[in-house]
Amino acid sequence: MNQNFKIYSDNKLIDIIYNESHSLKSQAFTELYSRYSNKVYLYCRKVFGDGTDAEDIFQETFIQFLKNIERKVEIKNVLGLLLKIARNLSLNYKRDNKLNLTELEEIHIAFTENEIETKELNQLIESALDLLPEEHKEAFILQIYEGLSYQEIAELTEVPLTTVRNRIVRAKNKLKEILTPFFELNEKSEKKYE
Repeated sequence: MNQNFKIYSDNKLIDIIYNESHSLKSQAFTELYSRYSNKVYLYCRKVFGDGTDAEDIFQETFIQFLKNIERKVEIKNVLGLLLKIARNLSLNYKRDNKLNLTELEEIHIAFTENEIETKELNQLIESALDLLPEEHKEAFILQIYEGLSYQEIAELTEVPLTTVRNRIVRAKNKLKEILTPFFELNEKSEKKYE
């Protein structure tokens, strides 16, 4: 029996995984994976940059998620739980390996048609993000790249909503402070050639 699992809610898929045969469990898990794997992988890439570390954390996230399901842990928000697992694994990995790296190779900004300037801007953004305190960088990445609300970030990071707001505002202000000279210099350069 081949069912269309795309029509089921996350809660229904979790229920199937908890209660149905192995075949149905596998199909339900595959559907959840297809819904959220891209967001989880992008989060891992934003945190680590390095494909190998990001890939390891990404895979371990879904292994831990499956273990939670097997233990019949109550899951209300699948994406929230996946990102929380990825975050915890990332923090543990960084702590254990003393890493503080972020590469944002995949940022594509329609800033200029000049490939060299775009590459330079990407490097500036990457460097600017590395200058942020870890908590500010994490909140910024979760909001901008993962599209999470302040409330979702607060729940994920287990900090008050006001703290999340402050971290994001400070991250944006610091990035603006760091990147403004580049934009001003670029604007002057463009006017010079007009």
